[in-house]
Amino acid sequence: MASRRFFVGGNWKMNGTRESLAELMTHLNTSNLHEQTEVVCGAPFVYLDLVRSGLDPRIGVAAQNCYKVSRGAFTGEISPAMIKDCGVDWVILGHSERRHVFGETDELIGQKVAHALENDLAVIACIGEKLEEREAGTTEEVVFAQTQVIAENVKDWTKVVLAYEPVWAIGTGQTASPDQAQEVHHKLRAWLRTNVSDDVADSVRIIYGGSVTSLNCRELASQADVDGFLVGGASLKPEFVDIINARA
Repeated sequence: MASRRFFVGGNWKMNGTRESLAELMTHLNTSNLHEQTEVVCGAPFVYLDLVRSGLDPRIGVAAQNCYKVSRGAFTGEISPAMIKDCGVDWVILGHSERRHVFGETDELIGQKVAHALENDLAVIACIGEKLEEREAGTTEEVVFAQTQVIAENVKDWTKVVLAYEPVWAIGTGQTASPDQAQEVHHKLRAWLRTNVSDDVADSVRIIYGGSVTSLNCRELASQADVDGFLVGGASLKPEFVDIINARA
């Protein structure tokens, strides 16, 4: 655990204006953020330039999605090359909203992961089960299958963060208990050990997402296999700093 740098991502989703994001960036830039924690903020596409130029360089910026090719007749999409051209180094892929609202398949997400990594974008790759899947006892089956497709498209794991986000806990106020989060993270690490390598299992950061707040972040962060968070709504609020400092 000590060798894996704590990672906190903020997924701003389809939120923010120039004015509100300027206020948020000022708050982050002037706050005392734990030096050992890596922080990355996922901004809406139209604000990537604004956010990258406005945030302190110590804070990374992510796009919230990208397509699987470099250019072409794909109206409404953006490419890893465009993201890099904005000075941005990260992308969030496979988020449950992309899967379940926009119908992205495991195969498409895998193709996006491969293309992003080929273009030197680091990837926050999201996996997670829906409520009915957890209730049916198929959590492991679902997250292992999602992870398998991602793993098939990764050559360099140093540029990948795996985000476990139980869909039933995103934006609902429900959170997986620390024990529930740790159990899935532990099993994911064991899966990586069996199916990828010991080195990857020991080094890759597996972060938790799903209604993380300043109230529950410290207990979640204390779990051996929880290496950080992907934070939704709370990343737009002052309490995001408390979550960043969960291990301080």
